[in-house]
Amino acid sequence: MSAPSHIPVLRDEVVASLAPVAGGHYVDGTFGAGGYSEALLAAANCQVWGIDRDPDALKFGAALIARFPGRLTLVEGNFGDMERLLRACGIQSVDGVALDLGVSSMQLDRAERGFSFRSDGPLDMRMARKGQSAADIVNHLEESALANLIYDFGEDRFARRIAGAIVRARPISRTSELALIIRRVVPKKGDGIDPATRTFQALRIAVNDEIGELSRGLSAAERLLSPGGRLAVVTFHSLEDRPVKSFLQQRSGKASAGSRHLPSHPAARLPSFRLLASKPITPSAEEVRLNPRARSAKLRAAERTSAPPWPNGDQMGEAA
Repeated sequence: MSAPSHIPVLRDEVVASLAPVAGGHYVDGTFGAGGYSEALLAAANCQVWGIDRDPDALKFGAALIARFPGRLTLVEGNFGDMERLLRACGIQSVDGVALDLGVSSMQLDRAERGFSFRSDGPLDMRMARKGQSAADIVNHLEESALANLIYDFGEDRFARRIAGAIVRARPISRTSELALIIRRVVPKKGDGIDPATRTFQALRIAVNDEIGELSRGLSAAERLLSPGGRLAVVTFHSLEDRPVKSFLQQRSGKASAGSRHLPSHPAARLPSFRLLASKPITPSAEEVRLNPRARSAKLRAAERTSAPPWPNGDQMGEAA
């Protein structure tokens, strides 16, 4: 099975940030259709490990493995578990990690996966094809909890109104049903964004624990990267970008030092990353024209220092 034609967002910029070299070892933590893996393999005579929790995504990798024999290894699993997954393959450290967050075009474009409000399909949204589905959340979560979920993960100010409408209409089993319910209670703005966008985003994030996965993935990359190794993360909305920005600022020593009126900590941690740019890289106008889904993308990249990794959840300024 060959991968669908797809150029990942900010592909060239991600490859430039990772600067692959011959003999290097790189992780494409969100393999999808294999776009980043293909670009890395073409850029240098390196080894790439592609990780994806979606078994369908890995089926598309056979043609890429044939094109680059002995250089691409595909692993089914979550990128948050990359450290365990790679060490099971005998890999203790790597020279680069690429993460392209959120839903893939391949998932979004297939109605039967239930990610899109633009086409009818089962209300599913499970990237790994197992566990709790979006329909389970929509039909069983208590109204106030559902409203909180839509507000927290969708940042929708109409969250309570939407949750009330969903509860009154239950049971709901199709994406088209849910989208119509939302459109009936949320006014459409002039920006062209569908009123169902934020709720679908919120459900997808909850179903796949995307924020927790991101936190685990960033920490795992910090532990796996060799000194001089690089991390490149592409985000598509503020819920993804904020934790990536915060993580890299803290780990690079750029986070706020706090109030000067508070006692200073006796031992601040050494920076484990060096930022490659002070601001995120965004797509060119031409890329957005060719791929409207790229319009909100941001790339943040950093280089691993020789300092030890920080403990999980540690903040800049905490005691060593």
